[in-house]
This record gives sequence, C-alpha cells and structure tokens, in this order.
Amino acid sequence: MPSVDFRLYLVTDRHQTAGRPLVSVVGRAVNAGVRAVQLRERDLPIRALLSLSLDLQRELPDMQLFINDRVDLAVGLGCRGVHLRESSLPAPVVRTLLRPSQLLGLSVHSIQGAVAAERHGADFVVLGPIYDTPSKREYGAPLGLRVLEQAARAVTIPIFAIGGMTDSRTREVLQAGAFGVAVLSSILSASNVEAATEKFLSAIERES
Repeated sequence: MPSVDFRLYLVTDRHQTAGRPLVSVVGRAVNAGVRAVQLRERDLPIRALLSLSLDLQRELPDMQLFINDRVDLAVGLGCRGVHLRESSLPAPVVRTLLRPSQLLGLSVHSIQGAVAAERHGADFVVLGPIYDTPSKREYGAPLGLRVLEQAARAVTIPIFAIGGMTDSRTREVLQAGAFGVAVLSSILSASNVEAATEKFLSAIERES
C-alpha cells in the first residue's frame, strides 16, 4: 500500500479564492510548501474539470493531485489518487480501478465511517467537521475533539481533520490524534496565501 507522505491537504473551491484564478492560488500554496491538493470542483462539467486538472498538472508537476469523485479522470491522468464522499462509488470497487501506486482518500463524518473506510481499503480519511464552519454545516453539528480522539484510536490509517481549521486549531487536532489537516478557505481566501500556508506548516512541524 502506498504511503501518505503529506500532512497538509489543500481542498479546492474556486468560489473561495477572492476572485483570483484557482490555478494561481493553488500554485502560490504549493510554492509555499503544500504537497497535496484535492480538486473538489463538483459543479464543473467533466470537460471543464479535465481542462482544470490538466492545467494544474502542467503548472505544478511536483504536486500530488487528487480528483474528487471522478475515478475516470484520476486513473486516466495518472493522478496521485482519488477522493471519495461517503455517497460516492463504493470504496472496494474504486480500489480495484486504481493503479497500485495510487491513493484512495475518503471523507467521513463519524467514527463508524472512519472504521468502515479503513475496512474497505481507504489509505486515509478526512474527518469532520471538527469545528463549526459554513462550508460543512450540511453535515451537521461539529464533531469536536473527543470524536476525533476516539476515531484516531479506532483506525490505523491517517486521519485528516477538516472544518474550521486555523493554525492554532491545527495544534489541537494533531494533539488529539489527527495525522494532518485538510484546509479550504483559510488558505484559498487568504490575502497572503504563502503566509497562510506557512502558518499551517509551522503548526504541523511543531507537533511532529
């Protein structure tokens, strides 16, 4: 099984870039140290998503790119992996479609979801929302640190905490057992993308 060698996971939303081109904002984050990016533009038609994926691969060849849901794109483009929702194709089916070197990530919203994801072959999970955040309110009330702690004890695969992440909260979730953090607006919407990225990386480094 390929290893997860990143701890800051940038999740895209081109509507949260303060009007700046997504590729440019992601590029600034990658230049500041982000190694893995989940392309999560779920409202884009497939051709537009393909074009955006190719742009990111061309501009940022060293970045580990994950495609949300679209297994066909992830496999066809040779991306680092695919990221699924709990309502996506079943993880065991997707695992059979991926190359041996590709990673399978899964978003979950409970301890049981994390356990099931590991059992079904996920290489890592994104668990949340840990804190309140507008982008995750559709998934219910924040889970909190206690649920994160219990999930971290229940599985052996890496857990990335998501939902309301800041650099100070990053230290809290890592201390609670998270392997890393997944971030959207705190980096994408920042006026200084590089400084925002570096704050997260510094918080991770201090807890390593």
